[in-house]
Amino acid sequence: MTLPKILVIDDEPSISKLLKHSLTSNGFEVFEAATGNEGIQRMIEKRPDLIILDFGLPDLTGLEVLHKIREWSKTPVIFLTVRDSDEDKVAALDGGADDYLTKPFSVPELLARIRVGLRHSQLSEDLPLFTAGPLEIDRSGHLVRINGREVKLTSTEYLLLAVLAKHAGKVVPHRTILNDVWGPNSVEHNHYLRVYFGQIRKKFDAALEGSSELITTESGVGYRLKTNLSD
Repeated sequence: MTLPKILVIDDEPSISKLLKHSLTSNGFEVFEAATGNEGIQRMIEKRPDLIILDFGLPDLTGLEVLHKIREWSKTPVIFLTVRDSDEDKVAALDGGADDYLTKPFSVPELLARIRVGLRHSQLSEDLPLFTAGPLEIDRSGHLVRINGREVKLTSTEYLLLAVLAKHAGKVVPHRTILNDVWGPNSVEHNHYLRVYFGQIRKKFDAALEGSSELITTESGVGYRLKTNLSD
């Protein structure tokens, strides 16, 4: 059986050592790079299934590395960094990162994010039926069901949910959602999202007779549709 391959691009020896030990013991093959250029070269050589990337590197910034990777690859990228500002998170996600985790970090949480990243890379957004826990989205009929029972969404609510489903498991920035649903002239109207996602959550909660926790808010950054409620 081939082990999933993870490339760690980080210049902190202690972090790299911890990641290699944690990931290896959880069934991953790990490769390391201490600079951006080395990381790009290792990616070309090893073709990893997922990349863990730091923001601050000796030669290139993490964003520069990400932009170079995204020129030719859709390999999932998770930023792991001490930077925790909303601006940095949005820049990383808008630049094509799949997720963002700040140091110090929880190994179980990182493993959960990795599982989501790997699952998402294997899914096709063109599949007619999307499922996540009790949620089912029938793209062919624009129908949404919870535990097999239809949930009535407005056309706008359905479009918003469809954007999250397209990027299921990942944080989707406010600007991306607004642009996809209302166009580029609406990217500053975050209040739209608070209202509509509030309505969607109420409908999900009513269908489940409790809190669904399917859609989570990443404060100041965006929204995430969870693909597994245990993650």
